Amino acid sequence: MTPAGAVAAGHPLTAEAALEALDAGGSAADAAVAAAVAACVVEPVLASLGGGGFLLWAPAQGAPVVYDFFVDTPLRPKPQSDLDFQAALCDFGTATQTFHIGRGAVAVPGMIPGLVAIQQELARLPLARLLQPAARFARNGFELSELQAYIFRIVEPIQAHSPALDTLFRSADGRRLERGDLLRQPELAESLDLMGREGARPFLEGEPAKAFLALMSDGGHLEAEDLAAQQVRRHQPLQRHHAGAEILTMPAPSSGGLLIAFALELSEHLEAEAFGSPDHLVGLARIMALTDRARRESGLAAAAGEAEEQAAAQRLGEPAMLRRYAQAVARAPQIARGTTHISVVDGDGNLASVSLSNGEGCGHLWPGTGIHLNNMLGEEDLNPHGFHRWPAGVRMGSMMAPTAARLADGRRVALGSGGSNRLRGAILQVLLNLTDFHSPLADAVTAPRLHVENGEAQVEPGFHDASLEALDREVHALQLWEAPNLYFGGVHAVARTAEGRLEAIGDPRRGGVGRLAGRRDG
Repeated sequence: MTPAGAVAAGHPLTAEAALEALDAGGSAADAAVAAAVAACVVEPVLASLGGGGFLLWAPAQGAPVVYDFFVDTPLRPKPQSDLDFQAALCDFGTATQTFHIGRGAVAVPGMIPGLVAIQQELARLPLARLLQPAARFARNGFELSELQAYIFRIVEPIQAHSPALDTLFRSADGRRLERGDLLRQPELAESLDLMGREGARPFLEGEPAKAFLALMSDGGHLEAEDLAAQQVRRHQPLQRHHAGAEILTMPAPSSGGLLIAFALELSEHLEAEAFGSPDHLVGLARIMALTDRARRESGLAAAAGEAEEQAAAQRLGEPAMLRRYAQAVARAPQIARGTTHISVVDGDGNLASVSLSNGEGCGHLWPGTGIHLNNMLGEEDLNPHGFHRWPAGVRMGSMMAPTAARLADGRRVALGSGGSNRLRGAILQVLLNLTDFHSPLADAVTAPRLHVENGEAQVEPGFHDASLEALDREVHALQLWEAPNLYFGGVHAVARTAEGRLEAIGDPRRGGVGRLAGRRDG
């Protein structure tokens, strides 16, 4: 008897949907579709059918492919004076952050066409079967966890922006939903039933599409031609080799995979006697600082300014290819948000790694559907010189970087993370833990992390004092955290050993779970 598969995700019910697909005879692709739709129900701030995402498919046999079903900028942007576009101040407890929401913040959603295309091209089970768990969770409701209640409190100004959305997240007596409360989404359940019967068509040209366009006509950019132009794109993954491992990640026009590849090349020269040693921590901080500079200056060539950085950049393999990717990234508006991730492996060894985002949501529901629409056009990183200056009619890039790897010991791994621009560092550190330090999967994910940005190092507990003292001398400022935190990403990962043993670990920083499916003959 061999396991039917394994899944790692950000919520137990997201994982349950994947397990149902695997136990019904589905592949990792079936499980990824089922789990992605379930995440849109049970992780409602982090994922939505009104957003977008990416799937990296790495089959046991055959060529890997990336499905890009992320969002597009409008074909014909409206004048800013005509838009419903405003700031929402969200309180994280220790800090506040301003997000921009409203109808004018909505980019062209890609989630529904993307998931339908993946099911049609890769899955074994009918779409309606894959959507059954998500529809059940939406119709019957589910209890909010402490993590979800915390996220709800943070984004309350967004949820309260429109009456329909505000009502969805309140109890019958008008109280804001808290931990242990039941969240029911009957309109979303009906939308999933419709999607199961008719696929993406109703949401592109049917009654739901008409309701969407009516909403957009009052302060939004999007029109019927935007929905018609949205396409699912397929790319070759970006491939890298490190410490005997073959690593596949997101290609251009997204930036996350490129920056991970850049950091992996620099890591070829990282000499560390052990995890957490002074050499490890200081070397990793230097790599992250250089990668951060590359991100901020929008190109690898721009990252090489000082002599030390020039020498590091010259050591990069295949610089011409990396420059081409950097140029492609520079042409695409980039989103730093990355909000939830799902990794799946099936009994045959097929890997699926899928990352999803809705931004924080625009504060409006898609009328009659229960779907919270994205606010990708309100991303501040996207608009450094003022809002609404992005190029029209282009696919947006993202920091999200679903990743897969074949390690030197024969393990095949799928992983990815949420966590804004910190997700790339989280994925990098787990990869290095697996490749350089030969960590078991669970240890690779739960090991303490750091993040370096603008000369400041944020560090989780668990490193020795001597290493922290060496790091303090390297950076401009050092911030020590008292406990592991979702700030440092949430890497959900699965693995299959050369002997066929399956593993799954969900990152506890973001309420992650790892689950094995039932067993089958073979």
